[in-house]
Amino acid sequence: RDDRSKDRDRDRDRDRVRDRDRDSKATSAPLISSVPGVGMLPLKQTAMQQQINPFTNLPHTPRFYEILKKRLQLPVWEYKERFNDILHRHQSFVLVGETGSGKTTQIPQWCVDMVRALPGPKRGVACTQPRRVAAMSVAQRVADEMDIMLGQEVGYSIRFEDCSSAKTILKYMTDGMLLREAMNDPLLERYGVIILDEAHERTLATDILMGVLKEVVRQRSDLKVIVMSATLDAGKFQVYFDSCPLLTIPGRTHPVEIFYTPEPERDYLEAAIRTVIQIHMCEEDEGDVLLFLTGQEEIDEVVVSTNIAETSLTIDGVVFVIDPGFAKQKVYNPRIRVESLLVTAISKASAQQRAGRAGRTRPGKCFRLYTEKAYKTEMQDNTYPEILRSNLGSVVLQLKKLGIDDLVHFDFMDPPAPETLMRALELLNYLAALNDDGDLTELGSMMAEFPLDPQLAKMVIASCDFNCSNEILSITAMLSVPQCFVRPTEAKKAADESKMRFAHIDGDHLTLLNVYHAFKQNHESVQWCYDNFVNYRSLMSADNVRQQLSRIMDRFNLPRRSTEFTSRDYYINIRRALVTGFFMQVLSSTQRLKS
Repeated sequence: RDDRSKDRDRDRDRDRVRDRDRDSKATSAPLISSVPGVGMLPLKQTAMQQQINPFTNLPHTPRFYEILKKRLQLPVWEYKERFNDILHRHQSFVLVGETGSGKTTQIPQWCVDMVRALPGPKRGVACTQPRRVAAMSVAQRVADEMDIMLGQEVGYSIRFEDCSSAKTILKYMTDGMLLREAMNDPLLERYGVIILDEAHERTLATDILMGVLKEVVRQRSDLKVIVMSATLDAGKFQVYFDSCPLLTIPGRTHPVEIFYTPEPERDYLEAAIRTVIQIHMCEEDEGDVLLFLTGQEEIDEVVVSTNIAETSLTIDGVVFVIDPGFAKQKVYNPRIRVESLLVTAISKASAQQRAGRAGRTRPGKCFRLYTEKAYKTEMQDNTYPEILRSNLGSVVLQLKKLGIDDLVHFDFMDPPAPETLMRALELLNYLAALNDDGDLTELGSMMAEFPLDPQLAKMVIASCDFNCSNEILSITAMLSVPQCFVRPTEAKKAADESKMRFAHIDGDHLTLLNVYHAFKQNHESVQWCYDNFVNYRSLMSADNVRQQLSRIMDRFNLPRRSTEFTSRDYYINIRRALVTGFFMQVLSSTQRLKS
């Protein structure tokens, strides 16, 4: 973790020591008794018994009781006994909890209580999230609720960042990271409970995980699987997991008044801005405004959000929601092997999620920048699962690594098109990750260990043969983080001129290498980044990614080498390594190009 995280942890430790010195005899009874609508006596008794933190063996801090007071008011607490009953009697079940019900933070903690009480070897609890930011922020919140340090008993794991330890019993992680853990631990023996949160988003990794876990549950009678969704359309999950039970937990919602535009808007961005101004000038009710846009390039000055705010994050104080009806979605064309991020219309389910954001604290209003007719007749009921619109190269490689060879009969909830699967198998065969019989090769097994697209993994491994693995590591790391170049509106010309100073005649890959080398030569200076219009956080992330990829190379005894910079082969070798991974993206001219 970076220095800021360490400073934050150090400050938190100091505050806890000060709180304990000041009030080591703090009890919970006065705080618990003030919570309305909850059975007071059992909670008082439980809180009195837990004056000592079972994880640290130290007295709980006063802040723990302040947070506990708020936790007990979450809607999910009314269902704790029912949840525990279902958890003990069934191996898998579906839980539908509206956004704001408290399911993401409370359910995993109850599962921790259960696994700690069981006899035999102690196992952990895994809770998957579709987004990195949700995994990190929720883990921090739960660590605060449990009165412990993040990274100890509670941690998180995302691609290229692991904030956990041998003591971690509750781990929040992206769904892709749990899939990676399954490669080395096919039965996921380290976990007693696995929770798939936000399953309604149907990400690629979540769909694969459901198929894997369905088989693991058959082989491990001691494993519990909970599928959590924020939408009421959970019947499909129940059927998939052999008609398992369903527990529904309502959120704290108030009425939301829906407004549609009478005519379709020609420019939804302009209409959205106009609506924000109208709310600010004309609405009598006070409250924050949440505006959904498709991406960063549409966001300027006003605090707005992508579709992450539909379910992954709860935003307090929002009374007005503006929904233009669009989001960016990944779309894959298997015939030309191109994956694109396109602005597309959202589904009815997403529209309902967005509207629900306005009614968390009091009655709200949702302004939909599309007609009621479009909502009823043109929008799909649900978003197409990601597995039906993605390149499956990485997925097929992971499944092969998991020992799943019969992909045609793998229990997908929504089977992908045969052509998409065939293209993925074809790609992996061309990369020598699979042999002609479709079996995983030694190279393919090694490629699967890298958290990269197959082409990048092949490129990294092959770079050793061309004496340029150090440079390819840097290029791969730069390709794995957000765009490093910054182009402010007020300084576009200066930013473009700065970018040209890094440009290499042989393409973007070598341009990125120049940026990384310059960053390191200038001692990772924040001021240097500012002066040269490059993003400091992206470059630091790239440095972190590079270190992790280096450790994977070391594990396989892959040498890290460089060709002498003065050699005429320096750039030639780098380009050779690039082509080993991306030869299918080569353009060949059929006629002589004009100068």
